[in-house]
Amino acid sequence: MPMISIRHRTSYRFRKNVSLSPHRLMLRPREGRELRLLSHEVSTSPHAELNWSNDVFGNAIASATFQMRSDSLVVDSSATVDLTASAWPVFDIAASAINYPFLYAENDWTDLGVLAVQQYEDVDGRLATWARGFVASTPTDTLSLLKDISLGIASSISYQSREEEGTQTPLITLDRGWGSCRDFAVLFVETVRSLGFGARIVSGYLFNPDSSLTGSVNGGSTHAWAEVFVPGAGWITFDPTNCSMGSANLIPVAVTRDIASAVPVSGSFTGATDAFLSMDVTIEVEAMT
Repeated sequence: MPMISIRHRTSYRFRKNVSLSPHRLMLRPREGRELRLLSHEVSTSPHAELNWSNDVFGNAIASATFQMRSDSLVVDSSATVDLTASAWPVFDIAASAINYPFLYAENDWTDLGVLAVQQYEDVDGRLATWARGFVASTPTDTLSLLKDISLGIASSISYQSREEEGTQTPLITLDRGWGSCRDFAVLFVETVRSLGFGARIVSGYLFNPDSSLTGSVNGGSTHAWAEVFVPGAGWITFDPTNCSMGSANLIPVAVTRDIASAVPVSGSFTGATDAFLSMDVTIEVEAMT
């Protein structure tokens, strides 16, 4: 796979000058075994002082502090990455976890903690009942079960891009029968958690050079998917929006317990109640020639 350039611009416009509060920026791609970050720059207009830190998951967070009032805000992020993830990965699952159900080792269970606990209320156990419908037998092949859940979501839920902020609850997505990539990811994670798996949300970019993947109308876009912890293999990537397994075409920025923690640009302003005019986001994810 070629080296990939990513350009992410977020622009806000206001009717008159406002005071900008510190903004939280989550834009730096995560380096790992299958991705090498070659360069990354963030700039803002008006100028901001950037202070970098890492959250509890090791995601890079920049706090942008502004000194002047402005009638606009532009946040530009540019990155170059070397993505080497295989399109057809092979996972060396531990013998103890090849079949579901299995028990995590005590240390793994402790470390997974809240990542193995459902985050959305499901008083009647509807989601757990739906999830058990994918368990073909007891025991059943673990990897096949996870792939069947991903396929089941894609086949029963229609993809629909949503511009508004926020995420549907898993039950709302099931009831409506449609959702965005972040709704697909949340539904998948909550479904496997109901079966006892440790899972987390991943937010980043989709590299889609031939426009064959769902989730972008051009060469790339922001995207959300999931990872499930399976002993021996570690964190296995599932993109239920595209029924895919493995990290090919996926550039992670953040791993989180809940999708609400993975907003790329967040902050507030002080000004007139009618000051806000518009927000515009443009994404370019392209192979470098």
